[in-house]
Order: sequence, then C-alpha cells, then structure tokens
Amino acid sequence: MVGMRDVAKAAGVSLSTVSLVVNNTGYVSADMRAKVESAMRQLNYIPNELARNLYRNRTNTIGVIMPTIAHPFFSTLTAHLQREFAARDLKTLLCSTADADKGEGEYVDMLQRHMMDGIIMAAHTEHPADYWTSIHRPIVAFDRTLGEGVPVVRSDHEQGGRLIARQLIDSGARHVVLVGGPRSQFAEGTTFPTIRYHLTVERLLAEAGIACDYVEAGTVADIAAHAATACAIFERYPDVDAIVGSDVVASVALQEASRRGIEMPADLQVIAYDGTLMAETAGKRLTAIRQDFPAIAAALAARMDSQIAADGGPASPSKNDSASDVDTQPTPEEVIPVALIPGETTR
Repeated sequence: MVGMRDVAKAAGVSLSTVSLVVNNTGYVSADMRAKVESAMRQLNYIPNELARNLYRNRTNTIGVIMPTIAHPFFSTLTAHLQREFAARDLKTLLCSTADADKGEGEYVDMLQRHMMDGIIMAAHTEHPADYWTSIHRPIVAFDRTLGEGVPVVRSDHEQGGRLIARQLIDSGARHVVLVGGPRSQFAEGTTFPTIRYHLTVERLLAEAGIACDYVEAGTVADIAAHAATACAIFERYPDVDAIVGSDVVASVALQEASRRGIEMPADLQVIAYDGTLMAETAGKRLTAIRQDFPAIAAALAARMDSQIAADGGPASPSKNDSASDVDTQPTPEEVIPVALIPGETTR
C-alpha cells in the first residue's frame, strides 16, 4: 500500500510537507504543493480518511436526532439536512427516537467521546434544564429551546398563525377546530416554539368573535392518533367549518369530508401546517402554511459550521470557566419565514 513516505520520496520533499498538503494545514509553496500532488497522482495515493480526521480531531459526521421519520415533516427535513451536509462533505448519522430502541443518549455519548462533530437536536424528549448546556460540545436545536447558549433555528410560527387567522377571518369562518400536540406543551416555560402558531390563531380568532376549539392528537410520532382525531372531529363538532392541523391531519380531514359528502371549500375549509409533498397529493391541493425546508436546513448547517469552527461554540467553556458562566450567555435564535400557499381547500 502506498503511504505518505512513498509520496515524499517520489516528490523529493520531506514527510512533513506531504502531511501539510494532504491535511491542507500550514503553508506550503505552490511549487512544493504541485510536486506533492503530482507524486500522489502518479502513485495513485489515496489519503487515509480516518488518519486525516484523527489529525484534525474531526470525524466529519453530524448526528441528527429526530422524533420520527414516519412523519412527513421530519422525513422531509431530514432529506434536506442530508443534502446540506453532503454538500459540506459531511456524513449524517440519523437517530429517530420513536423508531429505534436506542435514544439520543447514545448519540450524546458519541458526541462527548468525539465520535461525531456535532448534533442537530429536533426530537421532543424532555430532560432537566441543564442537560444540553452541560455537554459543552457543538449542538444546534431545531424548533426547541434547549438552554442558554444553545443556538436555535425555527420557523416563524407567529407569522404562520397570523396568516391562518387572516385567511379564516376574511373567508367568513364561524367555527374553527385546531388540531395539535398535547396541551401540556403550552405551559409557561415550554421548550416548544411550535405552539406559538396555535396561540396566535386562538387569540386573533377570539378578537374577531370566531369560535375556536383545540383538539389534542397525541405526540408527533403517533401518526395513527392524528388520523383518528381528524376523523373524530366531524362527530364531535358537527358545525365545524374550518380545520387546521398538520399535513397528516389536514389530508385525513379532507378525505373524511369527501366521504361524508361535505362540499369543500364551500362548507368546510382545511388548512395544512407544514407544506410537505403530502399537502399536494391529498386528493385536492391543500391550502398550506409552508415551512421553508431548504432555508431551515441551510440555517442549521451554517450554525453547526460555526459551532464546530469555534470548537464547541458558546456552550464550550475554557478550562477556567464554570458551566454556570457558560449558561448565562444569550441563546442565539434564527427565525425562518413561512408562507401561505393557496390551494383548493380554502375560499
């Protein structure tokens, strides 16, 4: 097997010069670099990626923790994240907390043992307040508030709520049903920014004098519960004339309304929140609040780049820092705009 010593001998340079060229570290003159690269080509030398990563203290692997990839939102986001990281020559190691026996604890352990370079945290598991800030390694949160100093990327859910409310008010809705996760997530101090769209819709509809009910549909990983809830709405609220929920809920509601002979959008409006491919293939094109998946993935990858470049970013203390000193830093948050995409299910 050809090694760096062979390349050094063929190029007539020192072993350290070959190492600098291979690892792209330090200064090497253009002439020296050309000699080394020519020798590498002639000898068909392939750098040992593992050795290079050890030299750089990098694995070029990012852990991505999702609650489930069965849900179309998280499968779509995962695909865009993999594309973003691949463009940066980074590998993605996926953990779906609801779909595998091993949870995020294994990934956190790998991160702390430098077996991966960072973690994108998007799962909905709960931990003590200092769990994530005590890790002191590159972590970026999606749609979660994990603690002071942990960067967050999220969609503008307040904007999404305003767009939904304006559509319903302007179209003359009288009784709206919102479908979402457990209402316990709405408690003060919640780590779930997604609830802001529900709260915004409820507030604006109340101000407009429009009846609005909230229906819990279980956790995001319980797809069957979301589908069952969408069907049950018609029995529980026979006068409902607008339903708002995830793409899954909206799609099932559309199909159930069709089965019951309900005219859409004349008698019932449906608005989906996410805007995945499901919103376009539900039978009719759903009116949807579309979250910008390419922008979200790009923002998450950029934040991860910054965290890694800073050797752990704001959550990594120096030897003389305490965890409490680090945790007082403000949490940088990046908010991605959403858009209302008109479909065939609103007036």
